[in-house]
Amino acid sequence: MTSESPWAESAQQFQQIFGQSWSQALQSFQKLDLGTQVPAAAPLKLSQTKLQALQQQYLKEAQDLWAQGLQGTSQVKDKRFAGEGWASNPVAAFSAAAYLLNARTLMGLAEAVEADEKTKARIRFGVEQWMAAMAPSNFLAFNAEAQKKAIETKGESIAKGMQNLLHDITQGHVSMTDESLFEVGRNVATTEGAVVYENELFQLLEYKPLTAKVYERPFLLVPPCINKFYILDLQPENSLIRYAVEQGHRTFVVSWRNPDDSLAHKTWDDYVEDGAMAAIDVVQNITGSEQINALGFCVGGTILSNALAVLAARGDEPVASATFLTTLIDFTDTGILDVFIDEAFVKFREMQMGKGGLMKGQDLASTFSFLRPNDLVWNYVVGNYLKGETPPPFDLLYWNSDSTNLPGPFYAWYLRNFYLENNLVKPGKLTVCGEKLDLGSLDLPVYIYGSREDHIVPATAAYASTQVLPGKKRFVMGASGHIAGVINPPAKGKRSHWIRADGKFPATLDQWLEGATEHPGSWWTDWSGWLKGHAGKQIAAPRSYGKGTKFKAIEPAPGRYVKQKA
Repeated sequence: MTSESPWAESAQQFQQIFGQSWSQALQSFQKLDLGTQVPAAAPLKLSQTKLQALQQQYLKEAQDLWAQGLQGTSQVKDKRFAGEGWASNPVAAFSAAAYLLNARTLMGLAEAVEADEKTKARIRFGVEQWMAAMAPSNFLAFNAEAQKKAIETKGESIAKGMQNLLHDITQGHVSMTDESLFEVGRNVATTEGAVVYENELFQLLEYKPLTAKVYERPFLLVPPCINKFYILDLQPENSLIRYAVEQGHRTFVVSWRNPDDSLAHKTWDDYVEDGAMAAIDVVQNITGSEQINALGFCVGGTILSNALAVLAARGDEPVASATFLTTLIDFTDTGILDVFIDEAFVKFREMQMGKGGLMKGQDLASTFSFLRPNDLVWNYVVGNYLKGETPPPFDLLYWNSDSTNLPGPFYAWYLRNFYLENNLVKPGKLTVCGEKLDLGSLDLPVYIYGSREDHIVPATAAYASTQVLPGKKRFVMGASGHIAGVINPPAKGKRSHWIRADGKFPATLDQWLEGATEHPGSWWTDWSGWLKGHAGKQIAAPRSYGKGTKFKAIEPAPGRYVKQKA
């Protein structure tokens, strides 16, 4: 290849552009608004040792890249640039490799900043968002794969991409799946049951038994109110709800209402007393059982823990055992979400909606999507708009796009007392429903589950509950993330989970793992065996839903609340 090749020209341009990147990057860092921790105008200090090492590494890798480019041997290992269009276009391949080098260098600069850990985390988050957005794959002018498809389809892919863009602008969010193929109650959330109670916050669903006998203690699931319950009932083959019914549990589920302006004044206390506590009471009344078993998932687990503490303060113990799936109780480690939380942010939310209003579901959904921008944002921008593709049907991503609002007072109180001040683990600090909470009073047996790659409730944070709850405990860690780790049916034979047989709970997850054993497959079977040990004897399955005229079937499951759109 001669010096007149596109590689030589690109290499010269690359040297001109990236030769200035150090000063440009430093200026960009100094302009970052880091909230109350570092004033926007304050200069950032970098470790000179790390900076020099990074400069040397950068120059070496840049020289290697130029040499590879001139020889036509540049290789890029990144799924964003994996298509044949990138491999067959040397200029495109070079631009991708140059981008990745610059991205690694900027992340190295972020690591070299001398600041407190929270400030460094914010800088890393900002740089990650910037680099994800600036990838050449996100722009038609640089995306060789999209250009190749446009030529092959004679422009049809571009026209389809524009149609997709207009469609998503109209619906208000980027399509992650073909949403037209799914309907709640038709092909998701299809486990047979009925609504047997409702108030303004939730509907209570009872499911039809699939066994001749059921355990005498009924089973209540409290899902998160930040999204819809049918993540636990997507398809028959991956439904945790159906699995519980098949195991012989008389199963009830809270289906939270999607708040509108009529619920904009609702508080955390309302969700605890008129939500979880009301559901527990109704299940007791319907079944005649003095005690039930309960499960809380994510924020639903935090609500359940509060409800149990309020009931304990009142001298009641209606729950025989509790399961907490990817639940925050000790908010010391809140993972990547911590970058958003400080006094100024919480005060702003309190001023904005602490007395009333709604936290819009789409805003929440966007926040969670940008925690994984390449997978949950830009991947679909490229596929939908640049390539004109329709994303394949995927029930989990349909659920992910079915967002829910939150009442402002609930949301603001939750941010301050849990994420900012971590008050739940301080005995007597919180007053909920008129009672001072003390988790030390909860001596019921608990099953605690955490997902190893969870970026919303880190496994370390899920494990921290073992240090707070005093009763007999079982902790299990599963592979994968916040949702995929939980929704892992045994029949699939996927992933694995870790259990420590000696029943010891040292101070940290790392210490616990030193004595844990990896087991192939789903954690559901372990949990099922544990739950049966707390479910009592078996009795004849009921022949009808509810009980008498007070708790009769109102409408078929999944009910109308879950179908309300944000």
